Amino acid sequence: MNNKYSNTKATLAIAKASFRSILRSPSAVVFTLAFPLIFIIVFANIGGGGMSIDVGVAKGSDTSANNPVYTALKKNKIMHLIHDQTADEMSKNLAKGNLDAILDLKPFAPPASMTVHVQYSQASGDKGSVLKSALNNIFYRIQSEELKRIQSYTTVKVPNLIDLKEETISGRPYKYIDFILPGQLGFSLLSSGVFGTAFVFLSLRLTLVIKRFFATPVKRYSIVLGEAIARLAFSLLGSLFIILVGHYMFGFTLIHGVTTVLNMLVLSAIGLIIFMGFGFTVSGIAKNESSVPPLSNIITLPQFLLSGTFFSITAFPNWLQYISKVLPLTHLNDAMRKVAFEGAGLGDVTHQLLILFAWFIGIYAVAVKTFKWE
Repeated sequence: MNNKYSNTKATLAIAKASFRSILRSPSAVVFTLAFPLIFIIVFANIGGGGMSIDVGVAKGSDTSANNPVYTALKKNKIMHLIHDQTADEMSKNLAKGNLDAILDLKPFAPPASMTVHVQYSQASGDKGSVLKSALNNIFYRIQSEELKRIQSYTTVKVPNLIDLKEETISGRPYKYIDFILPGQLGFSLLSSGVFGTAFVFLSLRLTLVIKRFFATPVKRYSIVLGEAIARLAFSLLGSLFIILVGHYMFGFTLIHGVTTVLNMLVLSAIGLIIFMGFGFTVSGIAKNESSVPPLSNIITLPQFLLSGTFFSITAFPNWLQYISKVLPLTHLNDAMRKVAFEGAGLGDVTHQLLILFAWFIGIYAVAVKTFKWE
């Protein structure tokens, strides 16, 4: 009795064999688990390197060159002043931790005092303290300069020039682990998708394993699908492990618990599928295994540095931020952070998903043109 050949069974058999191969690969374990965990432990304990303080400037604030507080904050390299949000948007973003403070500056006309209204939230964390320190330094300098000016021609006592009103609203404390962990998930997925896929398919081609497959009834899509399933399963397990370690050891915020974890795993799967497209492209272009690392690094290194993996892209100059906002890892990281800390659902990150979908179409169009079976 002849049994009909099943490509489904062949796909699962390839996936099982590939999964075992990944588990035995030291480089796969290092890039997927070890490196991200090391970075999480280091950055979670040293706090926010590359700090950027996002300050919303309320509508109607005095932002003229005559306002010394605004001018000083604008020159401060770690202050990112935001003007293009409504009052309602600023309030919501402040509560979520997307803004560190809201600043309302009234016109400055010495000797009358100037009112500066600063609104923080508990989500501001240490950044609120940094802004407060910066404002106090600015106020001291303004007071000193005005004192010198008045004393040059009179002995009249200098009035208090600045009336500072501070307010703190409730909000979730924003810890640095809430920023760094989604970035490290992206780091892990990009490494696995590009390096892992490129090395595997180039090796299968050079060792003539794929050629032997062609002597069997197995379909070509079964080979690709089997490898993809194995890499997807391994990476999702790695992502789940990183999320749980971050949550239980370092207090990583998961707003909706299991639902948030599932949404993050869905985003991880989407990200990995896109990054595997880069891997297919590299494996098609590379002539030998020694050419895979430089080609892969051309793709991965700019994204590691420019996509908000280790520090916020708002710390970059404007022209570099435009480049950062084109990269797929930037939008994956943004979506992860919105889901984890803000409690957003997948329907709330459609902007990021649409850009990732555009990358999916583009990179697989290139992969189809460059990928070689033999």
